[in-house]
Amino acid sequence: MLRTEINELLTQTGPGTPMGDLFRRYWQPVLLAEELSANDGPPVRVKVLSERLIAFRDSEGRYGLMDEFCAHRGVSLWFGRNEEGGLRCPYHGWKYDYTGQAIEVPSEPETSNFCANVKLKSYPLVRRGDVLWAYLGDPARQPPLPEWEFVTVPEGQAYTSKRLQECNWLQALEGGIDSSHVSFLHSGSLDSDPLFKGSRGNAYNKGDLKPFFEVVDYEGGLLIGARRNAEEGHYYWRVTPWVLPNFTMVPPRGDHPVHGHFWVPIDDENCWAWSFDYHPTRRLTETEVAAMRAGMGVHSANDENYRPLANRDNDYLMDREAQRRGETYSGIKGIALQDSSLQESMGPIVDRTKERLVATDAGIIKARQKLRKAALALAEGVEPVGNRPQDQKVRSVAIVLPADQSFVEGIGEAMIAKPGVPQTTV
Repeated sequence: MLRTEINELLTQTGPGTPMGDLFRRYWQPVLLAEELSANDGPPVRVKVLSERLIAFRDSEGRYGLMDEFCAHRGVSLWFGRNEEGGLRCPYHGWKYDYTGQAIEVPSEPETSNFCANVKLKSYPLVRRGDVLWAYLGDPARQPPLPEWEFVTVPEGQAYTSKRLQECNWLQALEGGIDSSHVSFLHSGSLDSDPLFKGSRGNAYNKGDLKPFFEVVDYEGGLLIGARRNAEEGHYYWRVTPWVLPNFTMVPPRGDHPVHGHFWVPIDDENCWAWSFDYHPTRRLTETEVAAMRAGMGVHSANDENYRPLANRDNDYLMDREAQRRGETYSGIKGIALQDSSLQESMGPIVDRTKERLVATDAGIIKARQKLRKAALALAEGVEPVGNRPQDQKVRSVAIVLPADQSFVEGIGEAMIAKPGVPQTTV
């Protein structure tokens, strides 16, 4: 179990909180590039780390991310006119450029320097891959741009989606580093989902329901190894990297694309579940992309606001007959919704003082410890890891090794992302 004060420290990410300060040392995905696809297009509301912001793309294609509310009377700039190099408040015509700087106040004399003294809080917003990333921290501590492999592979080799998840970010992250639930919750999907089926590793997952976990420190976070029985004298290892504070990557299955996630707090009771697929050595096929868009694999079918069509208001389209037949273990269709339905069922913020953890929760326990240590260290002036390029060039691994070989020794450099080198997979 976890003490109340530690649970609060880990789950609260608003301005001025220890975990909020930690998150603000990292570039976070905040929008899909498709949401700001055209110059002078409609502005988009962004809520991240409990801050209400507005994003827009100006006449020259520059991205802006700033306080949602006009400095004059507090009107939401979502109603603004995006035109001629800036966003104009429709109430009294105040206009701001992409940095949040006021550039026109019609009621003031042209000779006045009033505009120079009006600037909304703003943050850098940049495109990497098909994602727009924001940095909300101290400008003097801004890290290099993201170097995750899925945003650096050639065009056509990656696909990214996001979905609203109506619970705290931490219980979503903890699901991402919990490999033991795959043998139960996702067992019905391993042989039916087109982005998972056909892998030899699926048989190992379903054949050994008591994985042994070994967790080792990694410079950017943790490597979480889940060991299952394979052929005689061998073990099947699934190695999940967790990089501080909120990146996880699912171990690969056969030649299918590699999956992964970011769990980005909207506020303390909601988060964005960002999901990506990529292949390091080939383009994604039309069939694979169609499956991802249809909500297969780690993705979900969503409405226009990126809320899953199967959600808590309709009981996630629970199918008890499919559950009884064994087609889906929980009665929920789709791996993404199987995860989010149970994580949301815990409530907005799960009370970890009531939990009873076991050996297979070793990765979760260690991640909590590292997060707490990093947040408290940052408060003492120690900068965190996970935001450097060397931390981000990482892969997940699925491998069969001799029983007498440690997984760290056995994977060697397979966990290091290298352009054009295939993933290590079973």
